Amino acid sequence: MQFDPASVKRVLIYRLGSLGDTVVALPALHVIERAFPAAQRVMLTNVPVHAKAPAAWTVLEGSGLVHGYISYPVGTRNLAELAGVWRRIRRFGPDVLVYLMPRRGKRGLQRDVRFFRLCGIRRFVGLPIGDFGEYWFDEKTGLWEQEAARLLRSVRSLGDADINDLRWWDLRLTEAERQKAQAVLQEVGDQPLVACGPGTKMQANDWGQDNWRALLERLSAAMPDYALVLVGAAEDAATGDFAATGWRGAVLNLCGQLAPRETAAVLRNAELFLGPDSGPKHLAASQGVRCALVFGARNQPGKWFPPGSGHRVVYHKVDCAGCDLEVCIEKKEICLTSITVDEMYAAAMAVWNQGQH
Repeated sequence: MQFDPASVKRVLIYRLGSLGDTVVALPALHVIERAFPAAQRVMLTNVPVHAKAPAAWTVLEGSGLVHGYISYPVGTRNLAELAGVWRRIRRFGPDVLVYLMPRRGKRGLQRDVRFFRLCGIRRFVGLPIGDFGEYWFDEKTGLWEQEAARLLRSVRSLGDADINDLRWWDLRLTEAERQKAQAVLQEVGDQPLVACGPGTKMQANDWGQDNWRALLERLSAAMPDYALVLVGAAEDAATGDFAATGWRGAVLNLCGQLAPRETAAVLRNAELFLGPDSGPKHLAASQGVRCALVFGARNQPGKWFPPGSGHRVVYHKVDCAGCDLEVCIEKKEICLTSITVDEMYAAAMAVWNQGQH
């Protein structure tokens, strides 16, 4: 970093995405705050494009990591909308842009830089150039670098952080959010909790409600004293009800009833989280909850795995791994459909048994 952080009064943070994309940026956002503690920090982000996709501000509001937001529709080429974004950025007058976006093609990145320069920005941190835009591969583990770790590398000029240290994942939940969680959990009393978020906004990540039902029924037999809490969007409520049909203990379906931060406050009380590659698993991991996860292979293994230790991820690396498809028709989700209930049951029991010792 070739400038004095103390001279920076306004920082624009460019990060698109919804729940999961925002949560995995938490360590980088903490580093940015530490580097520019007195600066006003505003995030340039997108208007949600899916009913199940919470906006960034529903995750960060109240944390103090970001003070405001400038939003726009992703992919817009509408000149009036772009002019409006330009005016808002110019009015804010950022001294620095922190670029927390994935690698883009050369033309796309050049277009972004030209636009931000037209907005009056002259100093940039984190542009995905060279290694910053690539994911590292660990030959020993066979895993690719986590997105959270890549983002930290891109802002290393601002400071270091350890993605396996939960302090860097702190959402700074408010007392009101914690009290809300305790109020809704009164329904299950003092029973220990298993949390599950079976829903997903992407067909290519959907393991299927029959599989979730079979898994939860088997786990319930092994954990007869546990209550089950279901989380997700309102559209996931019916899936949650079906999946929980065979659960022997108390069931609390909170899908669509809580804001993301309130959901995080609920999840921190769970001993185990079950789910696919979707937003709620990022919230659970950020709260220190061990996860047993079923992962499709649309991304290479590791990139979106949860931070920390004690998790189990069931991932089948098929020939078409890394396809990045949101809807899989030709291969019929072979990476997911090949994952059995037995595999997920073994993963869940392994995670749960860790917590019993």
